[in-house]
Amino acid sequence: MPAPRPAAPRSKRGRLTRSADFDRVFRRGRSFGNRYLVLHLFPRAQAADEGTPDTPEPRVGLSVSRRVGGAVERNLVKRLLREAFAEHTERFPTSVDVVIVARPDARELAEREGLAGIAAPLRELVEKAAGALSSADGAA
Repeated sequence: MPAPRPAAPRSKRGRLTRSADFDRVFRRGRSFGNRYLVLHLFPRAQAADEGTPDTPEPRVGLSVSRRVGGAVERNLVKRLLREAFAEHTERFPTSVDVVIVARPDARELAEREGLAGIAAPLRELVEKAAGALSSADGAA
């Protein structure tokens, strides 16, 4: 049986790259965390007056510090996070910015269990965040 195909790579437009975008998500967004990851969300509709571009998909940024490990380990964690997040993009509105912060335990999980190991805690956080987004939409 052939190995499953990896998710299509996200476009560069679907990524957060500017420091100001990360700061906005960290300062004004909501966060959800577990032992391995912290997921920060910020609806771009609130930042429309600040000139943020509108993209056809949620924008994602990754923050993996040196506490996670060396460059090889950090890049492994980032690659797995991007691939795992690609499976959940449809759960978020297109007008949201997401920053995923990897905690130091994420490296061990990535090395031990690979994509499945990183996908499980991310799925847990996505479910929490999607629930919070839907309840916020219902309250509005």
